Amino acid sequence: MATTEKAAAIEAVPVRHPGRWVVAALTALLAAVIAYSVLTNPRFHWDIFSQYFTSSRVLDGLVVTLELTAISMAIGIVLGVVLAVMRLSPNPLVGGFSWFYVWFFRGTPVLVQLLFWNSVSALYPQVSIGIPFGGPVLAHGSANAVITPFVAAILGLGLNEGAYMAEIVRAGILSVDEGQTEAAHALGMTRLQTMRRIVLPQAMRVIIPPTGNETISMLKTSSLVSVIAYAELLYSVQLIYAVNFRQIPLLMVACVWYLIVTTVLSIGQYYIERHFGRGHARALPDTPLQRLRRHLVAIRA
Repeated sequence: MATTEKAAAIEAVPVRHPGRWVVAALTALLAAVIAYSVLTNPRFHWDIFSQYFTSSRVLDGLVVTLELTAISMAIGIVLGVVLAVMRLSPNPLVGGFSWFYVWFFRGTPVLVQLLFWNSVSALYPQVSIGIPFGGPVLAHGSANAVITPFVAAILGLGLNEGAYMAEIVRAGILSVDEGQTEAAHALGMTRLQTMRRIVLPQAMRVIIPPTGNETISMLKTSSLVSVIAYAELLYSVQLIYAVNFRQIPLLMVACVWYLIVTTVLSIGQYYIERHFGRGHARALPDTPLQRLRRHLVAIRA
């Protein structure tokens, strides 16, 4: 009579990856060497860094940088939505104007645009509002009084950003299935209602990530305003080290503040993306705090 033998339990042996540990050790060693070199090098003048990190002049420049970023991005987003809708219009004149705007502002450097707006009074000494082509003038004033360095900075950054946001929004709109638009039209919605209530809310999942990147880029691009002598963060730092000649520690002050604000913006972008990602996946991924809490519970258990 045949005997049956019980199969032995299979013992799973995890695959070893010694190369990963070697790379991790080398990476940690390199990071330690860089940190030690930076912290112990007296030429960084960390005492000067700590002295000016929270000085009023630096903080005032930081506030101006945040203002430029927020206002310019608001202008860019509004312009981007309008230009994207115009670009997709069946009217060739409307679509052509949007294409020309994007072509022109993406094709010229933002630094040149800032210099142009700061010097526009050379072309138009007087700025007026009224009926064009010789009609009555309702209001007028000196271009130097109207186009201040702040206004020039906002125009240069905001109008340039509008061209990039137009392409981002257009890509988001095109990512929405055409059946959504057809269904909305079948329900009697107008083109504008369909865009506002159906298409744009669904396109936000595609629009938000590059918009967050553009916001972080705008924060750093605002440093170009220093060329028109407007006291944002970088120019405020430059004014200080032009007097005390401590260029490196003061540039480190600016870099650290840029990193802090960028980190805050990145965290905000993560949660906004998570909010608009609802409904796309069956379950939202855990936030960093939720993952940390789960790991702590696992360690205690």
